[in-house]
Amino acid sequence: MLKTYSEALVPKVYHSFKAKKDINPYFLEVYFQTRKMDPQLRKYISSSARMDGLLNITYSWFEQVRLFLPNIEEQNKLEKLFDILNKHIELQQRKLNDLNSMKSALLQDVFPNTQGIKKIKLSTQEWNLQKISSIFKERNQRNKNGMLLSVSISKGVYPFSENDRKDNSSNDKSNYKEVKINDLAYNSMRMWQGAVGVSKYNGIVSPAYTVITPKKEENPNFYYYYFKNKRMLFNFRQHSQGLTSDTWNLKFPLFEKILIQVPSDREEEQRISSLFKQIDKSIKLSKIQIKKLTSIKQFLLQNMFI
Repeated sequence: MLKTYSEALVPKVYHSFKAKKDINPYFLEVYFQTRKMDPQLRKYISSSARMDGLLNITYSWFEQVRLFLPNIEEQNKLEKLFDILNKHIELQQRKLNDLNSMKSALLQDVFPNTQGIKKIKLSTQEWNLQKISSIFKERNQRNKNGMLLSVSISKGVYPFSENDRKDNSSNDKSNYKEVKINDLAYNSMRMWQGAVGVSKYNGIVSPAYTVITPKKEENPNFYYYYFKNKRMLFNFRQHSQGLTSDTWNLKFPLFEKILIQVPSDREEEQRISSLFKQIDKSIKLSKIQIKKLTSIKQFLLQNMFI
């Protein structure tokens, strides 16, 4: 909501005005966020543009805008309503920020650093040094049929149909790679940025992606979070080929040579995976709550004003 100050300075391009005593300035702030004034403002912007070639509303134009305001009691009630909504949105956003910060910190502290030291220990089990090739193998089967999948930094592996981007994939998909449930797929040119995910689907991906599958009964989600660790991302960048960031490429023959430390106890993999999955679940729920509250606010803004 609007913050008040005893005195303030604004640039010359701004106009300031003071509400009369029977008008709640907080209500005015909310009112200006609705679309009720749009037709009038567009008219004055258009008139101003014709006069001096600038898309602006001068104060002389602005003071001609007509407002349809309820009595002061109703203004005060509406102010309180939107103030409550804004506070709930702000609290949820703060919670989301805290969850993201906590996840980022845990990704660095739960997994060992280059000296094999973990700031947070979930057990006393030792972690052993292994090559990725001893844990994963490349799935290189080609298949032109199946659900088209994509991989992104934020969403992991997901159906391309959920993407807003235009489908520029080749009509001939005979060279596309097969992906099975619990495989890890990554963007070979963006692995150093964390463009990797565990597939929940059987489908196919572009040849630009690399698909890997565990050799044994490994926990794929454990490695998904491990590969999001900043030290691992730096490691991926070091092993990528290419002269610039636009051409860095990490194919499986280079990827499989990377050394990582893994727990000797599979249960520790499960505990770490469950920890991050629970955090991700909380992050998702918080995002949903923010979206719902924002939608409620937008609905009320457009429907509670004359």
